Amino acid sequence: MLKKSFLAVFTLLMLTACGNKDEEMSAEDRQKIIDDGTAGFEMNGGEITKAENIPADEEKAIIAAFNEYIAAFNSKEIERYMQTLSKNPKGFNYEEEKEFTTDVFKQNDVKREAKNTTIVKYNANEAQVYSNMTVHLVQAKTDVKHESAGQQVTVFVKEDGLWKVTSVFYMDNTQSSTSK
Repeated sequence: MLKKSFLAVFTLLMLTACGNKDEEMSAEDRQKIIDDGTAGFEMNGGEITKAENIPADEEKAIIAAFNEYIAAFNSKEIERYMQTLSKNPKGFNYEEEKEFTTDVFKQNDVKREAKNTTIVKYNANEAQVYSNMTVHLVQAKTDVKHESAGQQVTVFVKEDGLWKVTSVFYMDNTQSSTSK
């Protein structure tokens, strides 16, 4: 029972912590989102393709915003983390995110590790950043450890001249591992 509840919390962390309730979305709905350009990325023979039309200063700003989003989460500084998020997000409720993330920080030691970070879609008002994401989580009360790896597309929008997270799409690509 403990492992099931722990896995449920972890799944919620990945799907709703600055994300979308992916479990409620059918495969067809996911594909429509990708096809419509709401979120997605280009694959060429299994390789992620960087968007070609990104001005150098914008690329630097978007990558810096993504890195701050990860660093702020890993620091467990809720106000810093919330500053990386859009005040008018498309993929989550701002106040619910703050409450949920505060609770996660209190109950767990959690770290996100992003690799192969690439801007895969860009226009002047929206950018999509792909990364291979690994999440390491240790539940404080039980010392149960969990790790998950997957692919994440983090969607940023320009808000008051700054890039802010508006939604996150995550696809787990590993069997969950839990240990004590």
